[in-house]
Amino acid sequence: MFLSKLDSLSNAIKLVNDNLKITEIEEIPLYGAHKRVLAEDIIAFHDSPPFDKSAMDGFAVIGENTFGASQSAPKKLKVIDAIGAGDFSSKKVGENEAIVIATGAPVPEGANAVIMKEYTTCDGDELTIYSQVTPGENVSPKSEDIEKGQKILDKNTFIRYQELGLIASAGYDTVKVFKKPRVKIIITGNELVEPTKEEIDKAKIINSNQFTIKAMVEDSGAIADIGHAGDTFDEVKQAVLEASEEYDVIMTTGGTAISKGDVVLDVVDELGEILFHGVAIRPGKPAGAGIVNGKMIFTFSGQPVAAMSQFDMFARKYLFEMQGRSFDFHIVKRVSQLKIPSQLGRTDFVRAVSDDEHAKHVLNRGSGIIRSMVEANSYIIINENDEGYQKDDIVDVVFFDSLLW
Repeated sequence: MFLSKLDSLSNAIKLVNDNLKITEIEEIPLYGAHKRVLAEDIIAFHDSPPFDKSAMDGFAVIGENTFGASQSAPKKLKVIDAIGAGDFSSKKVGENEAIVIATGAPVPEGANAVIMKEYTTCDGDELTIYSQVTPGENVSPKSEDIEKGQKILDKNTFIRYQELGLIASAGYDTVKVFKKPRVKIIITGNELVEPTKEEIDKAKIINSNQFTIKAMVEDSGAIADIGHAGDTFDEVKQAVLEASEEYDVIMTTGGTAISKGDVVLDVVDELGEILFHGVAIRPGKPAGAGIVNGKMIFTFSGQPVAAMSQFDMFARKYLFEMQGRSFDFHIVKRVSQLKIPSQLGRTDFVRAVSDDEHAKHVLNRGSGIIRSMVEANSYIIINENDEGYQKDDIVDVVFFDSLLW
């Protein structure tokens, strides 16, 4: 049987990161690229806009012809053509001439400004203007946004809706991205049953981890499938072995403590390599990780809150960075509203309710109290070199929302 000693959180994280394997690259339609990570630089195929275009509905004019025009001293121009969106005019604007133009239409040759329709009246081909415009006014110049051949986005950029628009404007209808990791979550435990409204047999408990960990995997940009195994060595071994052949990452819950019937780490030890088992953290001390068949396996506690915290400490960053996206905790400073005890040599992730100024830890902190995670919106992180905090001390806070993909 594998025996463990407590590792520091920083060393455990380093061991995980040292074994990072980036996913493969796939080319997908741009429609499906939202919240994916670029696996290529984006080089523009086109100028955007591809021509000098009107920024509004109005009249394309020579700006100098409008100088001095006002409500009290209007000027007259002759309308020689009209351009709708998607059209262009082959006519050249000459002195004291104008062409009707729609927003987004190409500014015709000779014109260098657009006067808003609201500052004009038009009677047939006679245009009266009541305001002046300077050359370039209300015109979006060619390649103002993107220049053909320009690198506009770097590899490893996270694609939001803004980037989608830029990529499309550059001429791409497909894009290369990192594949989403496929994660197998193996829930172990003979005592677990599915959610039910009926009375539960003695010594049984509803399996909530399958829902929370699957959702956390999906919140990290990956794909999750659920499996189950009893508390026997052979059953866990078979489940882990099969998962290692098909999936990029394996996660287990339960069976991680050093006690009779807790066999997950023994399975990892036989099939591959254990990176660590047991970390000086709270909650989730029996966290572990290893390599089986070249795949990372995270072994989480069966206690729901401990499993969630372990995921945030170890697996979330790993899943992000498998897809080429950097991830670190976004730590902000807050004032603690209560005294928080801890002990040297251990890192605490304390559930808390935090706002723009303060943080107050949730008092009921048992690792099986799922409700405490619902009541909280953040972690207070107590470093291993601190013995806790006093009321009104400045503390490190990580909001749950900042952890999402």
